[in-house]
Amino acid sequence: MQPRTVFLCRLFGLYLLLFGLAIVTHAEATVLKVGELTHNTPVLLLWSSIALAAGLAMVLAHNVWSGGAAAILVTVIGWVILIKALLLLFLPTTMMMGFVGFFAFAHLIDVYAAIAIVVGAFLTWAGFRGSPSPAR
Repeated sequence: MQPRTVFLCRLFGLYLLLFGLAIVTHAEATVLKVGELTHNTPVLLLWSSIALAAGLAMVLAHNVWSGGAAAILVTVIGWVILIKALLLLFLPTTMMMGFVGFFAFAHLIDVYAAIAIVVGAFLTWAGFRGSPSPAR
C-alpha cells in the first residue's frame, strides 16, 4: 500500500471506529444533536465548509480506484464527504430535512453505528497491518 493510503486507512479507520462506539454509547443524545444541527443554519454552514475542504483534499490527494479494497474504500469515503458537503451547501434546508427523514436516521442509528464500527475496524486493521511501500 502507498504511504498516503496507509495513513488515511489509519485515520479514517480510527475515526469511524471511535465515532461509531460513541454513537452506540450515546444514541439518544446523538439523535438530538443531529436534529439540532440540521436546524442551526450558521453551524451547518461552518460544518459544510469544513467538510467541503476535507472532501476536496481527499479527492485531490487520494483518487485511487485500484490497489485493494482498503484503497478504494478510502477513495469512496472522500467522494462521499465531498458530495455530502456540496449537498449541504447547495440544497435548501427543507430538502435536507427530507434527506434526514428518508434515511430514517433516528430509527436506524444503531445500523449506522454498526456500519461505522465495521468499516472503521476494517480500515484500522488494513492500515496497521500493511506497511507503507516506498514511494515511486
